[in-house]
Order: sequence, then structure tokens, then C-alpha cells
Amino acid sequence: MQIQFEAVPLEQVKADALVVPVFEKESPGGALPTEAAQTANDLAGGWIEELYRSGEFTGKAFETALLYRPPGTKARRLLAIGAGKADRFTSADLRNVAGAAVRFLKPKSAPKIAFLLDAGSPLAEQAKAAVEGAILGDFEPDRYKTDKKDVKSVDVFTVLAPGGDESLRQTLAGAQFMAEAQNLTRELVSEPANRMSPSTLAARAREVAAQYGIECQVLDEDQMRQLGMGALLGVAQGSAERPALIVLRYRPLDETGKTHLGLVGKGVTFDSGGISIKPSQDMDKMKFDMAGGAAVIGAMRAIAQLRPPISVTALIPAVENMPGSRAQRPGDIITTLSGKTVEVLNTDAEGRLILADAVSYARTLGCTHLIDAATLTGAIVVALGHVHTGAFGNNDPLLQRVLAAARSEGEKMWPMPLDDDYKEQLKSPFADLPNIGTRWGGAITAAMFLKEFADPTPWVHLDIAGTAWLEETKPYLAKGPTGVAVRTLVNVAINWKD
Repeated sequence: MQIQFEAVPLEQVKADALVVPVFEKESPGGALPTEAAQTANDLAGGWIEELYRSGEFTGKAFETALLYRPPGTKARRLLAIGAGKADRFTSADLRNVAGAAVRFLKPKSAPKIAFLLDAGSPLAEQAKAAVEGAILGDFEPDRYKTDKKDVKSVDVFTVLAPGGDESLRQTLAGAQFMAEAQNLTRELVSEPANRMSPSTLAARAREVAAQYGIECQVLDEDQMRQLGMGALLGVAQGSAERPALIVLRYRPLDETGKTHLGLVGKGVTFDSGGISIKPSQDMDKMKFDMAGGAAVIGAMRAIAQLRPPISVTALIPAVENMPGSRAQRPGDIITTLSGKTVEVLNTDAEGRLILADAVSYARTLGCTHLIDAATLTGAIVVALGHVHTGAFGNNDPLLQRVLAAARSEGEKMWPMPLDDDYKEQLKSPFADLPNIGTRWGGAITAAMFLKEFADPTPWVHLDIAGTAWLEETKPYLAKGPTGVAVRTLVNVAINWKD
């Protein structure tokens, strides 16, 4: 999709569709809430006002009304799309409205779409959200469908910004980098396990590194064994697919700060549960158990393009968790890279094991701050549903930095407790730690387990199990992988100040 910027009057806009977000009215006879909606209404001979009067359109989120051959403009169609209540509207809402507009118009043969921003709001923030929404809304996880006879496309998305200047182009470029990186993550997560093994994920990471000028190293099984990564290798040993530890390195041209940010992403390309096998229902979705690793790869692509002032190293432990004849068993005791021993009580609690070794390795590489993203627990879905990502941390300044980045990017995250009281559940008579606690507070005890390997390095853990996959199509986003956490991770890096 080509992204453009124009500041021309509406009557000069040439497009297959001109999109105008319209809010709910505060009172039936009141004025239209925005200058943009009023301008479009006047050009179209009062069409939007007439929609309100008839009750056909109220401005509720994602409502649509389409006018063909609108008077007063060169656009072929005018789309009024509901934006909800003006006093609650955020850039995240605008992102969704832009995505919904693209998904509504795309099957109607509208290759050129123009999206009108409101002059009364911060243009850069609006433009970023609109571009990201359009690119994210355009994504479809249908790579393996063979019947694509009448597939339509959106080729050009133009941001109409009255009063905007050339500086807006840089904003649009950054938004495009961010959204395309998020779509890369969604593309990787969409791949079925027979086409996305640990070695395949490593190959894709190498491609990203080569294309965007960052370093890539992939540690194989022998190298990990020499280092002593018993936790990661223990998970991998039940599969015929060999594990890989992917390391991506970005270094700024002028490295003046002391910060070295480490991003760690869980990369279980398929999770059967191992010997502690999962129920068959919904096991097909376990191809998305590498969503954290994919998010980190996507984030590194955008970081390489946006060039923040700090060093960033990403680590993706990639394994397949299978119940093969060599699989680790409940009761096995493994030795991690840190030297700590773990009693494996449940082989389906494998993500924390591979992350433990990856986090320990990140510390040996000199990372001063750590953020991990992982589809780690079903317990976080019980606690927060599919709305918020759970955020845990051992360092409040870093946790607040991550939460602020998430708010800025419209990714909902909720801080979770990490009190020492929960550590009482992580006791084993046979090893330093068990890999699970009791059934109570499972997301917290999983984070508490990881904390044992992160301390004392400032660290934040993002449990994305409930937010990495969309169970049903939304007006603004296709069913399937969401690419959650990419924008937050990138935001943290590019806005870092020592």
C-alpha cells in the first residue's frame, strides 16, 4: 500500500472513496461535532445532516453510509464512518476507524482511498493512527487460500490534512514502518507449524536482518549445550525439529548512552504440551505460541528503520514442544544457564523454561534493561480476558515506561502484582525451583519464576496469551494474530532517554 499526504481542499480530492469520520451528535439539532464533517456535509449538499435526521446514521462506532458521485468533490464516493462519542475519542479509536474504513471499502473496488483528518486535533497524532489503521486493516491471513479470483486491493491511502505541512511526511513514514512491522509479526504467527519450525523462524529472522541492516546470530543445539542451556534444550528434546536461539542486534550510529535494551520473545512454534499433553480442542491455535518471538522480530525491523539512540538486542528462543520418545518427563530436574536447578512438574509450562535461559543469556550479553513478550499462561486470560495484556516487573520506573508506551500506542496493558508472598508457591524439595506453582495466581507465579532469572536487572514481562490472537473478525482487523506488543516495544526504544 502506497501512503501519501495531501493538504488540498476537499473539492480537489481525486479518489475512489473519500472517508470522513463522523461522531455522535450531542443533541439532535446540534451542529456536526467536527470541522471536517461539516465541510464534507456542506460539499455534499447537506447529506450527512440528512442521514442524522432520517435516523439512518447516528455516528456510533463503525456505522457506515456511502454516497456515490457526491457533489462538490472529484471523489467517486463519500464514506461517512461512525467514530463514536467525541469526548471519548482517542488516537487508538482513530486507528480502528481507519482500519474499518479500509476493510469496508476494499471489496467495493476502491484502490485509491483518501482519509480526511480534523484540523481541530493534533495532525501528527491523527496521521500516525490513520496510516497504521489502514495498513493493519488491509492485512488478511489468507496466504494459503487458492480461490482468489476477485480479490480487490487498496493501492493508495492518502491522508488529507488541512493545514498540514511537509513535516507530516516523516510522521507518515514512521507510521508505515510501525504498521508493516506489526503485519510482519502477524504474517509469521499465521504460519502453520508444518511451515514454521524453529529453523524456519531463524531463516525469516536472518532475512529481516539482512534487509534492514542489523546483525543476526543463530545458536544451534551444540552451542546451547556448551553454554549450559539445560532448560531450553529440555523443552526441545521431544521434537524432531531442532531448536534455535535467534539473536538480533541493532546498534545506533552514534552510541552515547549506557542503556542496552534486551527484548526477549517466546518462540514455541507449536505447543502440544509435551508429555503433559493439551486437550485436542483448540490445539490447532498453538501455532501462535511463538507470537512473542514474532513480535520481537517485528519490533526489531521497525527499530532498524526508525534508528533509536540506544542499543537493542533481541533474543528469540525457538523450539517445538512435542511428546516424542525423548521428551522430558514430569519429575525431571534440569540445570539452567544460570546454574539454578528446576523440577519440571508440568511439561506444558515450557515457555518459562526457554525464557529463563534466554533472559540469563541476555544478561551475559550486557543488556541493562529487559522486556519479554510471551503467550505464557491461560491464567492471564482468566484474569484479564482478551482485552488487556498483563504487565509484570521488578523495577517500577521501567514498568511505568512500558505502560506509558503502551498507552501512547493504544495497546491496553494492565499492571499485575509480583509480591514476594507468591514466591512461597515456588518451592521444591528436590530442586531450587519447580516450574509451576499451585492453580491460584498462575500468571503471577509464572512471572515470579522468570523474575528469579532476571533479577537484579530491571525487567518487565508481558503476558500476551489473551491478546495475541483475535477469535473473531472485527470491523477494523481480521481474525487471527494481532501483532500485539510490537508498537509498545518500538515506542520504548525510540523514546528512551537515559
